[in-house]
Amino acid sequence: MNDEHLRLCSSAEWAETVRTWIIPWVLDGVDLGEDVLEVGPGPGSTTDVLRTSVPRLTAVEIDAELADALAARLAGTNVEVLCADATATGLPEGRFSGAACLSMLHHIPGVDSQDRLLAEVARVLRDGGVLVGEDSLDSPESRALHVDDTYVPLDPDRLADRLVAAGFRAVEVTTDEYAVRFRARKPRRSDH
Repeated sequence: MNDEHLRLCSSAEWAETVRTWIIPWVLDGVDLGEDVLEVGPGPGSTTDVLRTSVPRLTAVEIDAELADALAARLAGTNVEVLCADATATGLPEGRFSGAACLSMLHHIPGVDSQDRLLAEVARVLRDGGVLVGEDSLDSPESRALHVDDTYVPLDPDRLADRLVAAGFRAVEVTTDEYAVRFRARKPRRSDH
């Protein structure tokens, strides 16, 4: 993440956007359960809001500096921070009741890596577990923010098929003028 983008994602303005718009839209009508995985929390604006709606949250962050800072800031709370690559977390299969990918998939370098991440999330979810997510739509403004940064925007028209290929069912993909929201479930064994 470039310095300007990191500053934005650490700002009070972004925290307010997360609290008033992103999390309510993503979680509307969804129960993530009691043991939730957050992928790619960055500086933790999404974590700060998400942790208030779930009993237990594990945040997986690949950047060691960001992971250490978040772990120190949230020590003694319901959040465990793990510094790991979200495409291969090493977490137990079938552990989590729910998972969230919030404004972060575009930072994964390449569609193949994004697909590996989605498959890893499916692996660590319980049968019937839910994945929710949100990411910005491709735009000149988003591209300008990501100069000298990894930026691989999601194609909303292909996202449902990619989620199914990763092992999800009951996929919903919706967009507004700024973002794409997605929801999917890991099928129960009886659904196979």
